[in-house]
Amino acid sequence: MKLIVGLGNPGFRYRNTRHNVGYMTADRIAEALHTKISQRAYSGLVGRGVEEGETIVLLKPTTMMNLSGRAVSAALEDLELSPEDLILAYDEVQLDVGRIRIRPKGSAGGHRGVTSVIAVLGTERIPRVRIGIGGSQRPDLVDHVLAPFSRSEWARVAPALDDAAQACLMIVRSGIEAAMNRYNGPE
Repeated sequence: MKLIVGLGNPGFRYRNTRHNVGYMTADRIAEALHTKISQRAYSGLVGRGVEEGETIVLLKPTTMMNLSGRAVSAALEDLELSPEDLILAYDEVQLDVGRIRIRPKGSAGGHRGVTSVIAVLGTERIPRVRIGIGGSQRPDLVDHVLAPFSRSEWARVAPALDDAAQACLMIVRSGIEAAMNRYNGPE
């Protein structure tokens, strides 16, 4: 069993913002698995599916981003999973818009949702799929991440979300190394 968590902020106000690409990725995974993320559990919305015999639990925490660790911890504990059974999908300002990057571990890099997850779980050894939203040099970084994509950005983000969803499923099927080899381009 694997737990795939798409990080984001709940509510209509944040629905199409850059900070919610984790939610959008989880939704694409749910579509691929022919399921819905609609059950309330673990301070979030949950869906379940199967990929090549492996049960996948999808979670979109409904806490605010900086409290995501609570939902992730509750799900891991209830499902009796370890952090290595977790895959986080989230936005990354250090990556250009539309790029994805897969890592088996690492620091939060300033991402408050990831900071919360690492703090609660007590480890940085958390597989992750980061989706580029650009903007790392912007002085208005908070406004940037909480704003929707422009039309030209969306043209690059939409296919990246499909790739991110497929990368998560590849991690489940074939392991993180295979997904990194397939989806991580040159630095």
